[in-house]
Amino acid sequence: MYIKSLKLQNFRNYADESFAFDPAVNLICGENGQGKTNLLEAAAACSTMRLFRTAQKKEGLRFGENHAFIFADFVAQERDISLELRFSRTKAMEIYKNGVRQKRQSDAQGLLKTVLFCPEDLMLVRAGAAARRRFLDTALCQMRPNYARYLEEYNRLHEHKTRILRDSEEKPSLLSMWEDFSLRMAHIGAQIIRYRAYYCRKLLKAAAAVYADIAPHEVLSGVYKTVSSVTDPFADARTIEKQLIDHVFSHKTAEIAAKSCLSGPHKDDLELLLDGRSAASFGSQGQVRTCTLSLKLAERELFFDEDGEYPVLLLDDVLSELDRRRQDFVLNRISAGQVMITCCEDGISEKLRIFRRFPYSKRRKIRRNTLKSHNFTNYCTAGTDTTSKFPAVPLFSFKKTEKYLFFLRFRVHN
Repeated sequence: MYIKSLKLQNFRNYADESFAFDPAVNLICGENGQGKTNLLEAAAACSTMRLFRTAQKKEGLRFGENHAFIFADFVAQERDISLELRFSRTKAMEIYKNGVRQKRQSDAQGLLKTVLFCPEDLMLVRAGAAARRRFLDTALCQMRPNYARYLEEYNRLHEHKTRILRDSEEKPSLLSMWEDFSLRMAHIGAQIIRYRAYYCRKLLKAAAAVYADIAPHEVLSGVYKTVSSVTDPFADARTIEKQLIDHVFSHKTAEIAAKSCLSGPHKDDLELLLDGRSAASFGSQGQVRTCTLSLKLAERELFFDEDGEYPVLLLDDVLSELDRRRQDFVLNRISAGQVMITCCEDGISEKLRIFRRFPYSKRRKIRRNTLKSHNFTNYCTAGTDTTSKFPAVPLFSFKKTEKYLFFLRFRVHN
């Protein structure tokens, strides 16, 4: 699975740009504010159907424009697929697969699978429960199309029920719909809980193995926390549904008083433990970051176990936030699948050359009229890889240039 090309029109700071990618490692280099993260956001949007930095898709439009487009050509399950996302300030996003408009976002989610790792994710363990739910949902929506449909409906029901509760003081008659919405949410919520429980079990097992490679003297584990009345999240859906119904009806008065939904999987959490103790409360900064690294790399492995091919790994300037040992650990584990790495520093390309044993590299420069002037001098240190069995080829040494975002594509020879 890999992205062959992306074309962006009026998306973020891109007026009209096209990018061609290598199936292996792509290193995207440039100063801050040049659009590196915007490029990864466009790639991720083709997988999740949302922008990871905002809930409002219209914020992805270039300033002063009313429409934006993302065109993607990629290969998945040995099939060529084209995807087009159309953004507008006045209407919902439109999705076209191979030229045919899709009725729902869930119909296109998971065609292309990605794992995004950005600096904000490093604090996933200590962030609020919503961040960890979003982490689980992003993976499950790509892996299980039915889950995406359940989640989409549940979120819609939750939004409507919240409005009913908020407006019930002025319009008490609205409360006549409370029971119908609660029953439907319990029915859908039972399916969501089962999906999350089974996924968390697999994820934690894989993450524990990854963590053991980094810190063999510590044990990573976790607990999936859902509605307190659910005694077994692995039980059949009918049993969970009944327990959810009992819980929400026992909290009816409290929900009306609080004017919000107090019961359901929208309150779920994934608690991570180190040697049986809360990682969020007692873990050091390094331990917390290692937990997140383990979760992200484990997520990538689960995609491979599911489909037999690695998802596209998007590393958004995250390596600069890690110490040298953790940088080396990540680079050692990206030996397969397509990887896109954004960075500002010049040390990453040398590390990639050493760890991946690249016999040669390609350089591409992308003209960006909207970029501020910046210079790159000797960006890649010329050198040879003495460990490779292939003829040694020095990396490119870039000359002083203005208004360019540098784009390196590395190929791997087994």
